[in-house]
Amino acid sequence: MRELLFCSNNIHKTEEIRKMLPSGYRISSLKEAGIFTDIPETGETFEENALIKASAVKSNNHSGCFADDSGLCVEYLDDAPGVHSARYAGEHATDDENRSKLLNELKDISNRRAYFITVICLLMDENVYYFEGRIYGRIATEEKGFGGFGYDCIFIPDSYDKTFAEMTSDEKNKISHRYLALQKMMQFLKEKQNI
Repeated sequence: MRELLFCSNNIHKTEEIRKMLPSGYRISSLKEAGIFTDIPETGETFEENALIKASAVKSNNHSGCFADDSGLCVEYLDDAPGVHSARYAGEHATDDENRSKLLNELKDISNRRAYFITVICLLMDENVYYFEGRIYGRIATEEKGFGGFGYDCIFIPDSYDKTFAEMTSDEKNKISHRYLALQKMMQFLKEKQNI
C-alpha cells in the first residue's frame, strides 16, 4: 500500500479525499503523522498556497506529501473570494459569515456564474508537481442542503439543479473540483509507478 502525507489539518478535506482514493493508497493527515503546525496561507495564488503548505511539511523530512488549496471564484466579483475563500468575511470568519457576505454581495445580481477550483501540489523525489480541478456552476440565491462544508450549500454545479450540500457525499465526490484534481494526481502516480 502506498502511503502519502496530506498536508492539512482540515478534517473535512481529509475525509473527502480518503473517500476518493482508489485502493492501494492510504493517506495520513498532519495530526495523524504527529505534525502539529499551523501553516499560514500567505500566497497570492492557489498554487503558491499549496506549495507553501507542502513545503512546510517536506522540510520535516517527509517524502510523498501533498497539499491542496481550494476556493470559490465568482465571475461578477472578479473571481473573489478566490484564495481568500476561507477568510472572506474576515481573518477568523466562520463558514456562515463567509456565505452571508457573498450572498449579500450578489443580492439582486443576475450574473451568478462561479467555479470551484482545487490545486494540488505534490512533492516527491525532490520534484514539484501541480494538478488542477475545476467545476463550473452558479451561486444559489439562498442556502440549500445540509451536507458538505464551506460554500457547498450555495453552489449549484452546471447540469444539476441542486447544491453540493443537497447531494450525497458519493454524488459530490464524483464531480467535485477536489476529485478532478485528485484523479489527475492519481493518474500521474500510476504512470510513474509503471516507468
